[in-house]
Amino acid sequence: MKSVFVTVGTTSFDELIESITSADAIQVLKARGYEHLVLQVGRGSLLPGPESCPHVKLEAFRFKDSIAEDIKQADLVISHAGAGSCMEVLGAGKPLLVVVNDKLMDNHQLELARRLHTDSHLLYCTCSTLTETLRNMDLSVLLPFMPGEPKIFADFLNRALGVQRN
Repeated sequence: MKSVFVTVGTTSFDELIESITSADAIQVLKARGYEHLVLQVGRGSLLPGPESCPHVKLEAFRFKDSIAEDIKQADLVISHAGAGSCMEVLGAGKPLLVVVNDKLMDNHQLELARRLHTDSHLLYCTCSTLTETLRNMDLSVLLPFMPGEPKIFADFLNRALGVQRN
């Protein structure tokens, strides 16, 4: 059974949870062969029950000590654009669709998602384009992210976020 894991990290991103559990998104996931949806909803106000998406097997939780097993079991990971979540998923070698929270001011998440997309490591969208992105995504274009030294990643983040070091 093909599985999708959705994570919002330690934040609240109810709009993502609403978008991925919408009838349209569920229909697209089913059409693409995904039948199991696991949601990590963080501090959000939503905690959908299994009955909220009758056409897929739905599990939802707020937090776990580790989501590594959920990532490992997933055929696709949909994540907020937090650097930690992105690196954990890419490090596990899983296809990643990042959903940028376009409601955030000074959105460094967008810069990170754009950069990793430019390098063909992930796909990205916003909540308003999630269903269309799911419908049209081609995961075969994604290239593995080769984990490197922490300094290389730090330098990458500094460049992506426009941070200057003295």
